[in-house]
Amino acid sequence: MRRVAYPLLLLLLCCGLVGGCATSHASKEQKEKQARLHFQLGVDALQKGLLPKAFDELMQADKLHPNQPEVLDALAYAWRLRGNTDKAETLYKRSLRIRSRPETHNNYANLLIELHRYDEAVRQARLALADPRYRNQHLALMNLGDALLAQGHAEEALSAYQKAKLLRPEDTLPTLREAKVYLSMGKPRYAEALLKTTLRKKPQSRELTQMLVSILSKTQPALAKAYLIQFKDHATDEMDKAWAEEQMEKLP
Repeated sequence: MRRVAYPLLLLLLCCGLVGGCATSHASKEQKEKQARLHFQLGVDALQKGLLPKAFDELMQADKLHPNQPEVLDALAYAWRLRGNTDKAETLYKRSLRIRSRPETHNNYANLLIELHRYDEAVRQARLALADPRYRNQHLALMNLGDALLAQGHAEEALSAYQKAKLLRPEDTLPTLREAKVYLSMGKPRYAEALLKTTLRKKPQSRELTQMLVSILSKTQPALAKAYLIQFKDHATDEMDKAWAEEQMEKLP
């Protein structure tokens, strides 16, 4: 039997090892690619309200490529929707141990507000705001304002909401929160003026109309009715129109 020369045998073994490493590397890349796909499908399912599907896809993503903060954050949100805040908090903390991301700090702040742990929520919201690259700073400002208001710091909360409004002027939520602060401070005229000004630009906003009507209904029912008529005239949804009619019937 002819023997393979030792140098040639060594070369063949090395080639085998290199081939094995290449295969292993390709397998890792394939797993990461599959994990990204499962993650995207999981987020899409979350947005559509398909919670079991979301859990299935996100858990597969975490299994294929563990310890990815964006996957852990999505799983935490899914557990929040399921009502399990303990699991959600565990996942947010795990995500932050891997990498400090403003998105995670902000999402965790929102959970802490739900849990009435306002001091911690303020800290997490400020950590999110500390990164100037964070694209959703208006959301962090809203969480900061909510936590500060719950602590009784109305002026600081008002400042946070006003900054959020500057960053996202098309969003009505900062205006609603700002009006809420004025009401909590015993300044209904400020809230009324703010809502009236905003409704000139957004007469179709049900949320703004509802808050203004609640302020006007006791002292100026005729004006409250006028705003309901204005809303109904601009409404495109039949349910919104029905709501306006129902509110008008309740007025004295």
